[in-house]
Amino acid sequence: MADEQQAEEGGKKKSPLIMIIVLVVVILLLVVGSIIGTLAVTGFFSEPEQESVEELLKKAEEEKAAAEGSAEGEPKLGPDGQPLPNVKETPDGPEKQIKSEPDVTKFESRYKEMSRPLIANVAASRKVMSVTVAIMTHYDDKVLTNMDKHEFALRSASLDVLRQVTEADIDKPTFRIELAEKIRLSMNSVLERYEDFGGIEQVLFTEFIIQ
Repeated sequence: MADEQQAEEGGKKKSPLIMIIVLVVVILLLVVGSIIGTLAVTGFFSEPEQESVEELLKKAEEEKAAAEGSAEGEPKLGPDGQPLPNVKETPDGPEKQIKSEPDVTKFESRYKEMSRPLIANVAASRKVMSVTVAIMTHYDDKVLTNMDKHEFALRSASLDVLRQVTEADIDKPTFRIELAEKIRLSMNSVLERYEDFGGIEQVLFTEFIIQ
């Protein structure tokens, strides 16, 4: 009988202790749950949003534009890393025609020959030069159109150059190269005067007779 009474008293003492432990556990669970819920609402557990492909491309274009703006005045480079030829930019001027080839920047070459030969006397000599001139340009057809339009002025300027040739000039190994360059500069000067743009990049001789 005494043992039963002691067991009942022990059970009564343990019951409030168990209730306290359960209550503490419930409170802890509520606190932890509240903290986790707050973090979830604030986006603590969410992964950072990745930028879309469009946004990345837009940023890349902006950075490229900024780099080009900061490098204004510096020579532009082609795909091979070499500086591109200087191009005079005018509002209505012709544009260089580019060939589409991998890893290399090449320009289309256009040729045009003058309709008639240029004939001039060698300075202080009885010799006569008969020269047929053609030009080469990397620009569009506007340069060739301008050449037709101003052929009389171009012929006159070229003849002025030929009349300055002496017999000593003819004996030089580089005579034709130097003469072609002088004619090119003279022609471009005429086109720049009338059209604000030259565009002739090389003068070629298709016939060259001195007699």
